[in-house]
Amino acid sequence: MILTDSQILSEMTKRTIVIKPFAVKYLGSNSYDVHLGSWLAMYKDEILDAKHHNKVHHFRIPKEGLILVPSKLYLGVTEEYTETHRHVPFLEGKSSIGRLGIDIHATAGKGDIGFCNTWTLEISVRQPVRIYAGMPIGQLIYFVVDGEVATPYNRKKSAKYNKRTVKPVESMMWKNFL
Repeated sequence: MILTDSQILSEMTKRTIVIKPFAVKYLGSNSYDVHLGSWLAMYKDEILDAKHHNKVHHFRIPKEGLILVPSKLYLGVTEEYTETHRHVPFLEGKSSIGRLGIDIHATAGKGDIGFCNTWTLEISVRQPVRIYAGMPIGQLIYFVVDGEVATPYNRKKSAKYNKRTVKPVESMMWKNFL
């Protein structure tokens, strides 16, 4: 089951869902719209290696926007910091973003119970397109789970993305090889 707008608000009053900043105008019937933060990142090397820490350089999106081009991977971040303590959050691109040829995630649309952070976006485009900080970029959908979680994400020793940030975070796959 997916939470409705009234259920999302109810969970927020219980603090089992946290969204900051929050504005009711971004609450859909069964989702919440999230916005592109001001930071992007790109990998420094052209060839990435899953066994090694691939470094990124961070940069701000200028006021006049930034043109993204195909064949490049951009890491973006949501403006919103979220916490989800009893539901499974899914991040999907907004249809109007998809109609511009923008994909916001390659494989990482599902969050974990206990995820407490901003969302890093894996942004790619089909053709050149100008983007802006603060533009609606995706929507969070919350799924009900059955059963108790033994170890939420924010308490897992193996969790690689727990450090709170306002910037996109590069892949930490290399930590799996340690």
